[in-house]
Order: sequence, then C-alpha cells, then structure tokens
Amino acid sequence: MKSIVVFCGASPGADPIFLKEAFEFGQLLAKRQIQLIYGGASIGVMGAVANGCLEAGGKVIGIIPEFFVTKEVVHEALSDTVVVKTMHERKLAMYKMADGVVVLPGGFGTMDEFFEILTWSQLGMHQMPIGLLNSANYYTPLLQFMNHAMEMQFIGEKDRNLVVHHSNAAELLDMLASYVPTPRKIWVKLEEL
Repeated sequence: MKSIVVFCGASPGADPIFLKEAFEFGQLLAKRQIQLIYGGASIGVMGAVANGCLEAGGKVIGIIPEFFVTKEVVHEALSDTVVVKTMHERKLAMYKMADGVVVLPGGFGTMDEFFEILTWSQLGMHQMPIGLLNSANYYTPLLQFMNHAMEMQFIGEKDRNLVVHHSNAAELLDMLASYVPTPRKIWVKLEEL
C-alpha cells in the first residue's frame, strides 16, 4: 500500500492512550513509507496521527472543508492541504486517493466515514482493505454489534469480513497488506462518482 486514509476524532478522547497510539500509528506509516491522508486538522486524534507521521519524515495530505479553515483547526505543517467545499467532497477526495482505510477512535463523523466506505465496499464500489485499530478496546462494542447484525441476518459473513481489526498497529497494517477482497457484484465504481 502506498497511501492510507485515516478516519479519527478531532477530540483527544478520555484516555491518553488514544493520542499516544495515534501518534505511534502515524510514525509507523512513515517508517513503512505509506502516505497518510486524513481530515487536515491539528487537534485531537487527527492532529496526533499527523504529527507522528510528520515527525518520522512521512508525507501527510490533509483534506479539509473550507468552513473548518476559518475555525483555526487546520494543520499548518502538512505536506499538502486540499480545501474542498463540503464534507461529502472531503470524503470522496479522500477515498479516491487511498489504497486502504484505517479507523482510529472517533465520534459521529468518524462513524459516518467508516460506515460510508464500508457500505461502498459492500456494494462493490471499491476493494480497498478497511481496518479498525482497536485502541484500548474502543471498537469492541462496535465489533460485537457487527457480529450481532450478522447473527440477525442483516449482513452476511462475507460483508462482516470486509473489516479487519487489531489492537496492535503493526499487526493491523500487516493484515491490510495481505487482505484479499472477496469478489462481488459491482454496482458502480468509485471512479465514476
């Protein structure tokens, strides 16, 4: 993989481990020469992952809606910053630049991004690997919900397996690198959006 989109929160979260592991994840991306694409903010988990990657000599591209630029949250030290008009344009630009997706702890915005890219995978719009970094078991309840949805037959096992997860960043990246997508019907290609 040459580039990974990271979805995560603009908040630091309640546990300092979230910022620590985000920073270390950014460093790991740089060490593996994987470009980081993220939401462009300097604060919270987002800022930590960008700072880790930059400090380790990595390339970081931030994609941020113009209304956030005026809120003084944009990271000023990135390799490149792309300003777009809307949140939807932001997500689409991020998806089109990526080879894979990793989700770090975050809130509603992070879940929106995660479920959209996951749904697009389910629809055959892309075949990128999607991973959850389960820092401090943050995503354990979500993983349990996904298993429950499978048991209740709202998603199939093939769909449940679209997401890989691990609590160790290096192990997660290894899983993403060896990910083999399941063939599925293609409804529309990501490039066509």
